[in-house]
Amino acid sequence: MPLWTIHHTPGTFTDEEKHRLAAHIADHYEQVGLPRFYVVTLFHETRPEEFYVGGEPAPVGVRIAIDHIARRTPDRESRRRTAQWVKGMLQPHLERNAGLHWEFHIDETSDELWMINGIAPPPAGSDAEKLWAESNSASPY
Repeated sequence: MPLWTIHHTPGTFTDEEKHRLAAHIADHYEQVGLPRFYVVTLFHETRPEEFYVGGEPAPVGVRIAIDHIARRTPDRESRRRTAQWVKGMLQPHLERNAGLHWEFHIDETSDELWMINGIAPPPAGSDAEKLWAESNSASPY
């Protein structure tokens, strides 16, 4: 399950832009085989007087924390590709904001500590996971 928590200053995104970005993120994960409903995106508007970079207020900023649970990157090169993949998803949505400070990081969490609707997700690439992706919902397997 990718969980994207996006902290941003006011005016960075309209409601429509939030929807487009969240859909764009889900599209990318779906293209690599994850069920769309695994992808959760949360937007948290943060006032500039509560958003500091280097100890100074940031008038326009975005800070994104991404938790990856469903998949892991096995080596340095895979992690580099994943970071570039995320950067490519974000750039079109963020570069239009002049003077915007933006950054992200990705944490990988054990899939053994994850459930959806009280069900441990099926193994990666299994027939059960493919069924979850096809139905876009969790079900016993």
